[in-house]
Amino acid sequence: MSATKVLRSLLHELRQASPSGCIKESLAARYILAQYKKYETTDQQLCKARNEAVFLGQTYLTYLSSLRNYNELYKEYHGRGERSVKETADVVGFKLPTDPK
Repeated sequence: MSATKVLRSLLHELRQASPSGCIKESLAARYILAQYKKYETTDQQLCKARNEAVFLGQTYLTYLSSLRNYNELYKEYHGRGERSVKETADVVGFKLPTDPK
C-alpha cells in the first residue's frame, strides 16, 4: 500500500470513529498529517524512516478498522437479556420449521 492510500484510509477510519463525522479539529488527524509531512520524501530517495512511518500507519489503520468491526459485532451480538427461540435462530442463521396445519 502506498503512503497516500494509507493516509486516506487512516483519515477515513478517524472520520467514521468521530461522533460528528468531522475531523478538522481532531488532534489525532493533525498529528497524523504532521507525521506524514515530517517523513515526506521524493521517489528518488530511499528513506528507512519513511518505510517505518508507512508500516506504522498501516498498523494504526489495522487497529482502527479492527476496533470498528469489533464494536459493530459487539452491538449486534451482545446479550440483551432473554431472546425468543425465533430471535436466536435468526441470529445464528437458522430457520425454524413450520407447522403444517
